[in-house]
Amino acid sequence: MTKYAYGYAALNLFCVGIMPVAHAELAPISDDAMGEVTGQAFMQIENFTGQNLNGQEQKVTRMSLGIDVETRVNVDDVKVGEINAGTDFAASHLALGHIARLNGEVYNGVTYNEGDAVPFEARRPYIELAEDAAGLAGFRMGFHEARGSVSSNTTSFSGNIGMKIESFGQVYDAQLFQGPGGAATDYRATHIGLKPNNPNQAAGCNVSATLANCAPLTQLRSLDIGEDSGQAGVAGFTDGFFIGFQRDQDGVAWKTLDGTSSIAAGKGVYINLPTNMTVKLEQLTGPGIDRRRTHQVDMGTKLF
Repeated sequence: MTKYAYGYAALNLFCVGIMPVAHAELAPISDDAMGEVTGQAFMQIENFTGQNLNGQEQKVTRMSLGIDVETRVNVDDVKVGEINAGTDFAASHLALGHIARLNGEVYNGVTYNEGDAVPFEARRPYIELAEDAAGLAGFRMGFHEARGSVSSNTTSFSGNIGMKIESFGQVYDAQLFQGPGGAATDYRATHIGLKPNNPNQAAGCNVSATLANCAPLTQLRSLDIGEDSGQAGVAGFTDGFFIGFQRDQDGVAWKTLDGTSSIAAGKGVYINLPTNMTVKLEQLTGPGIDRRRTHQVDMGTKLF
C-alpha cells in the first residue's frame, strides 16, 4: 500500500465522519442566543510522541470530533488490504447494529419490541496520524466510546478479537490462527481458538471432532462490542474499537486513549474488536454464535 493510498483513505474517512453534519446551514446567532449554548468544541486536536514496533519515535496527531452517532448499517461485501495474493480483512454481510427479533428483547439495559432498530452507539469519533522521517507511517480511525453488535461472515481477519473462551471450567483468552494446524497470528487469520494460560505452552489450532480447540471465524456470526460493566446483560462503552492502516513492517504502536499502554499493529490493516463476551468452547466449535437479526426480513440465526 503506497502513501498515496493512505492519503486518499484518510480523506475518505474524514469525509464520512463529517457527512452527517455537512448539510447544516451556517447562519449568525445573537450574543444572547450564544450565551444559552453549552457544549464542547466540534474538533479537538492533540499532538504527542509515539513509537513504531522497533521503538523508533513517531509524531502523532489525533483529531477527535465532538459528535455522537447511533447507527444501523449493512454492507454486502468488504475487502480491505487486498494485495500479495491475499486480503487483510474480508467479510460479507457486515452489519453494525441489529433489529429486535422478539417483543421485550433487552439489549444493553434497553427493552425493544419486535422490529425495533437496536443501534450501534459510537461517541467522539477520531482520526489519528502517525508520521516518521519517511512520511505517513500509519493512520487509524476509532471512537472514544463505542458499544453494540457487529455481525459478519468473516473469512480473513487481521488484528485482535478480545473475547474469552470457557473450556472445562477454565477461561482462556481467544487467539487467532492461520488455519487448522497453523500458527497463532494477528495477520490474515481464518480461525479462532484457545490461547494457553501458560505462556510456555505453544498455541495450536485443532478442528478434529473430539479434540477441537478452534473454529473458523465464520462461526462468529455476531459479536457484542464493549467492556465488562459489572452489570449482567449490559456492556460498558469501550475506547478500544478502531481500524488502523500501517505503511510497512515497522508498524505503529498505537497508544490506548488513556495513554497507559499501546497496541502493536504491523503492516497493512489492523482491526481491534474489544468484546465483553465469554463463549463456551463447545458452542464455538459446534453450532457457533447465532447471528442477530440484521435485515427487515429476518434471514434467521445463520443468515441464509
